Amino acid sequence: MKTTLLAAACLAGFTTIAQNVPPEGTPFKMTGNIYLPKKLPVTEERVKALTVPAGFTVTKYAEGLDMPRMLAQAPNGDMYVSNRVKGTVTLLRDANKDGKVEVMQQVAQKPHLHGLALKDGKLYIAAVRELYVADVKADGSLGELKTLYKDLPDAGQHANRTLNFGPDGKLYLSVGSTCNACDEDNPENATLLQINTDGSGRRVYATGLRNTIGFDWHPTTKVLFGMDHGIDWLGDEDQQEEFNQIKEGANYGWPSIIADGKPYPANKPKSGETYEQFDAKAVRPLLLYKAHSAPLGLVFNRSQQFPAEYKNDAFVTMHGSWNRAQPSGYKIVRVHFNEQGQPQQFEDFVTGWLVEGGKAEFGRPCAIVQAADGALLVSDDDNGVIYRVAYAGTTKAAAKPKKKS
Repeated sequence: MKTTLLAAACLAGFTTIAQNVPPEGTPFKMTGNIYLPKKLPVTEERVKALTVPAGFTVTKYAEGLDMPRMLAQAPNGDMYVSNRVKGTVTLLRDANKDGKVEVMQQVAQKPHLHGLALKDGKLYIAAVRELYVADVKADGSLGELKTLYKDLPDAGQHANRTLNFGPDGKLYLSVGSTCNACDEDNPENATLLQINTDGSGRRVYATGLRNTIGFDWHPTTKVLFGMDHGIDWLGDEDQQEEFNQIKEGANYGWPSIIADGKPYPANKPKSGETYEQFDAKAVRPLLLYKAHSAPLGLVFNRSQQFPAEYKNDAFVTMHGSWNRAQPSGYKIVRVHFNEQGQPQQFEDFVTGWLVEGGKAEFGRPCAIVQAADGALLVSDDDNGVIYRVAYAGTTKAAAKPKKKS
């Protein structure tokens, strides 16, 4: 029944009693809604209707890509995009630098390829249990995919491993939880791992992260931030998505503590501590965002092309909800940071993919990277498009009242 409702994009209520409550836990009802807006085709008229701050434009960078997921851009401008369903990595090239891709070439294929990261002429690719590395050739194609690991944790509910290189030159790999909320058997689930480029030194960097797909380092302070997915089936407004400062050795509370310190009755701390004791040691989020919005990509603005007011701000793609009555997400938001490097608030940046009063959509933003020319490149794995969000106006023209989300 649930699958049928999803396929038909129908609205449904769902209520049940939690089944994983331990004997000492407090029984409670899990509740929620299933609703996916109707999918519409991407037309030029719809793209032109997208709402951005004054001075910014949104255009198609590439299309016809089926299900483009993660992105990584080489110093020469070549873009690599993964498709986890087909297990492919495709090279995209804007040869004449007109803001549109002319060359598309598949350069790798193995099951479930997803996370991408480039460093020193090598492309690192994460699948579910495997981590590969390949040399990038002069023509943009890849050499043999060499296996660094084939024993990453099993997938479960969150199979989308993501990669990024930190300022320390080490590779960081996000491993989501196997479940909505449970006590994991593998200590590497629901974590962020740190790995040397040769595959050595693999260790858990931070824990208690249900599914932190998007993460990046502040350009000035070099502090790591990421957005974590909240637990489902707690109603339309819980659990909110978390914007965290990710610290080495820290625990972010999942699955016992959610959002701003709320205990989750179905998962009492397995350490034997009370919720209060466990929460005192857990790190709480700095900001919270509307529940079920599904943040996927996160990148800091490092460009001088954007107006000064955007300096060191972050951009986050909200893939869009399926687990609430009124849809949330389906947009790109800006996280405004102050001069001290602290996040202040969320603001809408690109909106309009959700149409017809929330009953339909023509885009689900996924990965986001910043090109050398300052433009933001954003994949849409629902419609096979990569968008280019560029700044073309003046600083004065771009200024407008900030809209909070």
